[in-house]
Amino acid sequence: MKRNVPYKIQSISELHELFDLPKPHNPLISVTDVSLFDYKRNKEIWKHFYQDFYCISVKTGNRCKMKYGQRLFDFNEGVMVFTKPGQVFSILETDDYQTRGFALFFKADLIQSHPLAKNIKDYGFFSYNLSEALHLSDSEMTIVTTLIKQIGQELKSNIDTFSQDIIVSHLDLLLNYSNRFYNRQFITRKPANEEILVRLEQLLGDYFDKELSLSGLPSVQYVAKQMGVSVDYLSDMLRSTTGQNTQQHIHNKLIEKAKELLSTTNLSVKEIAYQLGFEYPQSFNKLFKKKTDISPLELRQAFN
Repeated sequence: MKRNVPYKIQSISELHELFDLPKPHNPLISVTDVSLFDYKRNKEIWKHFYQDFYCISVKTGNRCKMKYGQRLFDFNEGVMVFTKPGQVFSILETDDYQTRGFALFFKADLIQSHPLAKNIKDYGFFSYNLSEALHLSDSEMTIVTTLIKQIGQELKSNIDTFSQDIIVSHLDLLLNYSNRFYNRQFITRKPANEEILVRLEQLLGDYFDKELSLSGLPSVQYVAKQMGVSVDYLSDMLRSTTGQNTQQHIHNKLIEKAKELLSTTNLSVKEIAYQLGFEYPQSFNKLFKKKTDISPLELRQAFN
C-alpha cells in the first residue's frame, strides 16, 4: 500500500509561486495578505503538506478548516497561530467568507547569526496545537498587526547593512509580545486551566497507584496526550499556574507515592523503585535525594 507522503514546501519563494503571489522581496522572510491565498489552486498539495520554515499568522474571519494530526480546527476571528518547520497540515475545505489578516513566513537562516536563533526554542507556542491558538484582544491585535506591517515595510525598503538586524529585532519584539499575550491568556482562562490541573493530579494519582514495573514512569508526552493538549502548551500552562512544568509535577507525585510506600509498607527500597517504574534502583535513590535532601532509607528510618 502506497504511503501518502506530505508535500514539502521547501522555500518561501515556492509558497508564493503556489499561491500565484508576487515574488518575495527577501527569500528568507515574507509578509503576505492572507486574503490573497487561494487554496483552490493546487488543491492536492493543500490536502497534505508541510513547510520548511516558520509561520506566524494573524487572521480574522473564517475561510477554511485545517487538519492538524487527527483533529479539525476552524480559523475563527482574532486568532494568532504559530507553526514551525516540519508540522504537517491539511486544508480540508474553503468557503466564501473573506479572510483578513497577515501571514509572516521566515526561514531559520534569517536568524542564524542573531541571539534569537538560540532563544527561539524557548517560545513553546511554535509547538502548540491549533486549538491552543492565541486569542487576541483589540489592543493586542493592534500591537501585533503594527509590528508585522513594520516588518513588511522594511522588506520593501532598499536593502542596506542594517536591514536584517532591524527585521530580526522587530521579529524578536513580536515574539516577546506574543509570550506576554499567551501568559495573559493562561490567566484569563484560569478556570479551564485549573480543571486541567485537577485532571492531571487524578491521572498521576491513578497511575502511581498501579503496579508500574512493566509500564515504567509516565512520560511528559503520555501525560499531555491523556490531557488532550500539546506537550509544550501543558508545560507552559502549568508553569504559569503553579510555577512548575509537567516533568516536575510527575516527579512530585512520584515522590509523594514513594514516601507513602516507605512509611506504610515493608517493601524494600529496591522493590519500591521497581514498583514505581524505575529500571534501576540507583536512579530512584538519586531522584528521591535530589527532591527531598535525604535518601529513601533515611526517610524510612525516620519513621521507625
